Amino acid sequence: MNETTETINELLQIIGLDVTYRNVSLSLLEKGESRYVRDLKLNFNSTLTSAHLTEKECALLGLSTAINNNNTPLISFYTSYAEKGGATAEEIAEAAGCASLLASNNIFYRFRHFTQKEKYSQIPARIRMQLMMKPVTGKEFFELMSLTISAVNGCEMCVNAHEDSLIKLGTTEERIFDAVRIGSLVTSFGKVVF
Repeated sequence: MNETTETINELLQIIGLDVTYRNVSLSLLEKGESRYVRDLKLNFNSTLTSAHLTEKECALLGLSTAINNNNTPLISFYTSYAEKGGATAEEIAEAAGCASLLASNNIFYRFRHFTQKEKYSQIPARIRMQLMMKPVTGKEFFELMSLTISAVNGCEMCVNAHEDSLIKLGTTEERIFDAVRIGSLVTSFGKVVF
């Protein structure tokens, strides 16, 4: 067994998949004995901890991103990781709800931003957002999840709005940066394990 295969097997064990699991992306990396697999493992492991976020927050950010990306193996992993980190069923549900709500918001507000027509800004959005009003994870963390999903989905208007809200709430730029970093790395890992 070569080093690439060993690293792939270690990654699969970490996320709870059988070491025989392979998909097209993993097989290509394995066949080419890609050095990238080591980076992938280190990057994935760095989604689990942060100097600026709790373990539970890392898990909920990972979960919300995995749900946003419709990645079943990572949804299972981060749900379990969040539970082990003390997340309640309500907090886990909120991470799922945030991914869904932000998917609609990111499409809608990107449309408004892309067209740059004043008329579209005057028409009511008619998107229910009660989840944002009194989040069980707290206003600051819900904004952090919202920013992360908006960054993953590429909505400039939403990213700027959520980042501004976070700064006004007193969130540090390091905390914001780490949240988005986790979202980017979960998305990256999901291109290989899905």
